[in-house]
Amino acid sequence: MGLSETLKAISAPIRRQILDSLKAGPKSAGEIVELFHLSGATVSHHLSVLKKAGLILEEKQKNFIYYRLNYTVFEEVLVWIASFGGEKDEKN
Repeated sequence: MGLSETLKAISAPIRRQILDSLKAGPKSAGEIVELFHLSGATVSHHLSVLKKAGLILEEKQKNFIYYRLNYTVFEEVLVWIASFGGEKDEKN
């Protein structure tokens, strides 16, 4: 996972919405298509970007692939962002 890929992946509103929908639990690509009324090809593209960034994981169950959040990557991003929270300048 590269931080640049992760930030690029979450920069698209539809991908953030897909991630939000996965907070409720794993979903198949078909379920995501139904939620957002997107074409299968469009959903496949967005899922591919999210997978490449490490934000989601896939699990095959019989004839379906289910996608779920990869919380480890979110934790890494939060740690990186928190590193900028240092002490405030108290000159004023």
